[in-house]
Amino acid sequence: MSPGMDAPLTLQMDTADATAALARWLAPRLGAGDVLLLAGPVGAGKTHFARALIQARLAAEGLAEDVPSPSFTLVQTYWAGALEIWHVDLYRLGHADEAPELGLDEAFDTALCLIEWPERLGALAPDGALWLQFADGRHDAARQITLSASAPRWAGLLAQLRADFGG
Repeated sequence: MSPGMDAPLTLQMDTADATAALARWLAPRLGAGDVLLLAGPVGAGKTHFARALIQARLAAEGLAEDVPSPSFTLVQTYWAGALEIWHVDLYRLGHADEAPELGLDEAFDTALCLIEWPERLGALAPDGALWLQFADGRHDAARQITLSASAPRWAGLLAQLRADFGG
């Protein structure tokens, strides 16, 4: 998690379906210029979450598309109506200096960006991003997801999440 973040919200997701439900809840509330930084170890549910969010945005436009992990391509892009969605996996990035070569600077301003392994961005991580820290939960299928942000833009969303999901 990035320094300077306050008032985090920690949610207990008891199943993979619960994690997907959180992604579907967030999907219609996000738009161009929103950046979600998905941090956590391998197998923590980052790709599952991103896939559910992307599929929800596509379904809202009457579209269905396979959403593979961008582990090898690094970047997968989708169009949900006029909204461009970038799903990025930086695990294989050698150094933060390589990130601009992917076109992330512009995407951060013009697209909805879901970034796995955001710690590889270093100082290039946008200040106004929403961080989601994924961790193992109480049992195999459970996940703990901690959401935090330093930008005031996210305060209302986090309050609504707290009301709808507890935490």
